[in-house]
Amino acid sequence: MVRNRLNSFKYAFKGLADLFKNTPNAKIHLFMAIAVLICGFIFNISITEWCFCILSISLVIMAEGFNTALEYLTDLVSPDYNELAGKTKDVAAGAVLIISIGAAAVGLIIFVPKGWGVLSNWTKIIQ
Repeated sequence: MVRNRLNSFKYAFKGLADLFKNTPNAKIHLFMAIAVLICGFIFNISITEWCFCILSISLVIMAEGFNTALEYLTDLVSPDYNELAGKTKDVAAGAVLIISIGAAAVGLIIFVPKGWGVLSNWTKIIQ
């Protein structure tokens, strides 16, 4: 029983490794997630802001994972060109785009005012 649970974690981490190794967009999302985490520490964001950032990062990476899994499955069941298979992939990619835009909006709402405040302080020092 415990071995089965541990194996399920092993397979999950194997899937994540595949996602980040073989999916260019997942690498971009991971880079952006790391950038957001670094900015969160630099700007000392609030607990609520951390929650929104972590939720946004998790949702984007989850959506990319589902998209990649759906692409793998579609390629398996439809190795030749199929219009419906293409539509399936397009809709999944569109879902990733929607959540990515939402996550970017969250990031802008949190970090632009903080960056603007830092920039304003620097201009006051320079003057």
